[in-house]
Amino acid sequence: MTYVLHYAPDNASLIIRLALEHRGLPYRAQLVDRAAQSQRAPAYLALNPNGLIPVLETPRGPIFETGAILLWLGDTHGGLGPAPTDTARGDYLKWLFYTANTLHTALRMMFYPEKYIGTVEAHQEALRTGLQNQIMSAFDQLEAIALQRPTWLGADAPTGLDFYIAACLRWCALYPVDAPRNWLATGRLPALMQMAAHVEGLPCIAALQSAEGLGPTPFTSPSYANPPHGSAT
Repeated sequence: MTYVLHYAPDNASLIIRLALEHRGLPYRAQLVDRAAQSQRAPAYLALNPNGLIPVLETPRGPIFETGAILLWLGDTHGGLGPAPTDTARGDYLKWLFYTANTLHTALRMMFYPEKYIGTVEAHQEALRTGLQNQIMSAFDQLEAIALQRPTWLGADAPTGLDFYIAACLRWCALYPVDAPRNWLATGRLPALMQMAAHVEGLPCIAALQSAEGLGPTPFTSPSYANPPHGSAT
């Protein structure tokens, strides 16, 4: 079966696209037009009642939540992280879900503060300031793990966690568009930046550059997306 990836440019779906491309899995990309609020349309809500991107349609039904999709693809096809019988499996899973539940959640609050604290600008700024420390703390923890050189983070064979962290680094460097980003201290993250550079050199990056307009260095020196179809915001 050919999978169907419901995506929007420069959204969390790029992580899943990387995984699909890296493993050479057949899929069709279905644009979710955020400018038209297509993620709120009844047809999309039938796939993901939370109205979030991505969704991957599979023979077992639609799967949403980025971490869940990565785990399912890895368990189904291999090659995206330690197998269930691998002794490193527990360590991989806890940091994969730390990235999904702590880091990615903080980023969403940073980018869409109005969804969490309302429209008062001073309140939004206070929330963002607090989140900056939380996000850098999360990156620091992941950097400490990467410095240990585990087989499932920053190694020659990339994992779903590599793709996830690289995307988070990208988004922190670009968004929110109207907010300062000098808080992102990538100089403290040499191992993660080396991992991001490695991901940039993989063949699967070509799909992002073509389909989502992410440019030549989407993770180490990112520029705003210029996709041929759809909108990143």
